[in-house]
Amino acid sequence: MFENFGTHNKIIDFSSFTLVIALLALTNTLYAQNKEKNFVSISNGRDLKGWKGDSTYWRVENGLLIGEVTPSTLLKRNSFIIYQKNMPDNFELKVEYRVSAKGNSGINYRSVLIDGERFALKGYQADIDGEDNWSGQNYEERGREFLALRGQKVVIEPNGKIQLTDTLGTKADLQKFIHKEDWNEYHLIINGNRLQHFINGVLMSDVTDQDSVHQTFT
Repeated sequence: MFENFGTHNKIIDFSSFTLVIALLALTNTLYAQNKEKNFVSISNGRDLKGWKGDSTYWRVENGLLIGEVTPSTLLKRNSFIIYQKNMPDNFELKVEYRVSAKGNSGINYRSVLIDGERFALKGYQADIDGEDNWSGQNYEERGREFLALRGQKVVIEPNGKIQLTDTLGTKADLQKFIHKEDWNEYHLIINGNRLQHFINGVLMSDVTDQDSVHQTFT
């Protein structure tokens, strides 16, 4: 579910990654027990209406959006399922997710399509993985790559230099708040050039992006 802070249309995407067998299930927030005021669902819990992706990897089952890579459907590159309806520049997004022990996935936002490649995107990514390495960090897909690791608060200067301004906790300590092979809540607060990733109510990474040359939004 997301809360609208603004008016410009952007893309929110969920990615199924390449190297391992991945399982990512996102709850249908329309039926979530903890409905919140001013949040609206972006999934109907029945089908992929309003979304676009490769049905080899993505499906809706029992009210869940599921991305799955199997030994017979291995990917050579990331394949995204893309939310097609209007999205604002500034928003809050909340999802519940569960990922397999060796799974690797994420949530892309403020992204642009890559010409000539199906379901390929460039943009900010809130990482998700099952091996305790990347969840919570901010990674720019097809761009500047690692913007903030888990536990980092950074400012990206206009010249592109990343400055660490504060720490939010060690990578290992923050991992303790993430439930392995169980349900977690991802909460993104995206407002202007400040990009905050929370998991289970804990701030995992915080980016202020002043590098207007490389941003995937204006």
